[in-house]
Amino acid sequence: MAAVPGDRRSGPAAGARFFCTAGRGLEPFLMREVRSRLAATQVEYISGKVFFTTCSDLNMLKKLKSAERLFLLIKKQLPFNVSSVSKGKIFNEMQRLTNDDPESWLNAISIWKNLLELDAKEVKLSQKNANPLKREVGENDIIAKKLKTEQMQEIQENKECQLEKQIEEETLEQGNFTTKRDKSQEELQNDVAEAVDTHNQNDLTFRVSCRCSGAIAKTFTQQEVGRVIGIALMKQFGWKANLRNPNLEIFIHLSDIYSVVGIPVFRVPLASRAYIKTAGLRSTIAWAMASLAEIKAGAVVLDPMCGLGTILLEAAKEWPDVYYVGADVSDSQLLGACDNLKAAGLKDKIELLKVSVIELPLPSESVDIIISDIPFGKKFKLGKDIKHIMQEMERVLRVGGTIVLLLSEDHQRRLKGCEESSVPLNAKGSRTDKPGSTECLNPEEKAAVSEPASSSFAASKQECLDRMPPFGSLVPVECYRVSLGKTDALIYKYQKSHSPGR
Repeated sequence: MAAVPGDRRSGPAAGARFFCTAGRGLEPFLMREVRSRLAATQVEYISGKVFFTTCSDLNMLKKLKSAERLFLLIKKQLPFNVSSVSKGKIFNEMQRLTNDDPESWLNAISIWKNLLELDAKEVKLSQKNANPLKREVGENDIIAKKLKTEQMQEIQENKECQLEKQIEEETLEQGNFTTKRDKSQEELQNDVAEAVDTHNQNDLTFRVSCRCSGAIAKTFTQQEVGRVIGIALMKQFGWKANLRNPNLEIFIHLSDIYSVVGIPVFRVPLASRAYIKTAGLRSTIAWAMASLAEIKAGAVVLDPMCGLGTILLEAAKEWPDVYYVGADVSDSQLLGACDNLKAAGLKDKIELLKVSVIELPLPSESVDIIISDIPFGKKFKLGKDIKHIMQEMERVLRVGGTIVLLLSEDHQRRLKGCEESSVPLNAKGSRTDKPGSTECLNPEEKAAVSEPASSSFAASKQECLDRMPPFGSLVPVECYRVSLGKTDALIYKYQKSHSPGR
């Protein structure tokens, strides 16, 4: 099995190879984002993952919004053939992931270490530039801690210089004051940088996290795969296994389509937003919808069924110079949205209204952009109200304005004027594989597809759009099928072509 080559020259400056996991259907959004935000090259995708090369540092990588998790790529190769060989031979093939190309592993560790060192330098610089008052409070706390662990040294005449010296010493010795469980991500990264700095790297501790799917999941357990790879790494590099608190985590995904090995760059998933107190709609989908709206400075943006305000939060964080309005009829939802706005520091950026979506207190053609997750499921039975909702949105939207909606299959059928779907749904709520069934920008799952794949995206999008006629003056221009976990939904983008009645 030939590994897919990657650029492993001198570290991040030379361009490192990464991959992100993404919710099914969000791959095209992530591909666009890594190109625009990270100036990424060699962008390709397979279902649920996007691979790319970039010189960006950790600070820029942290800003990705449509990704679930970020990994530094070690290997990507063809899948293991489990149908015609014995279990023992497959184990030998797995061990070759480390034994056949140890240089790719060592280069990946080197790149990872360089990323962490650069990030640590930026953290230290930001601490030095912090507010003097805040820094003074932090220094006093550090002195109190050091009094408990060692004799107080004689304070020199220049107290500020002595305090700064103690801060540096305390940063190096924080492991003595905290438990391993409570170590922050920054401390962990410093530990790793020190561990990989040794000549033979024998001090590096690791664990293997596995995910198996398809035929290989029926043959091997994740524990078996992790044990085989772990033993191979210990023999090859002399690393030590540590399942509870390792310096390094190795991620392996084996499927019928590919075998991927990588290093998680961050402990916390990128999709877990620190600024969202109570989660509603998945943050990655909310951001993708906002990005599709092409928000410009000075625009008026409305979410007439805002719920907990996730879409508005994602939009306001990315595009701040905009007037945002959220509306909902539920007191509990508005209360949760208000709490989220306060936690995110956006209370003054977003106005909340308690009104019905079919009776918006807004003048006709007064809104530039509408973005909304139209509720569905057993709890929300809108039925024919979806048409009244669309009519009210059409009324308040200006000519040339944009609407981005998250719709269920039932919403789509009702907007087409059909009470029954022409293509049946299976038990999971997705379309069956009968002839004529199409997916809205659902990437191929048989092989990695590179940047020219935009043509296949366009073809799939056109098939999807052909199934949704215009609604009055609202013309559908883009469509994406995305996964919500147990069910699928459709992101539709409309543009208003003219004023109703003209």
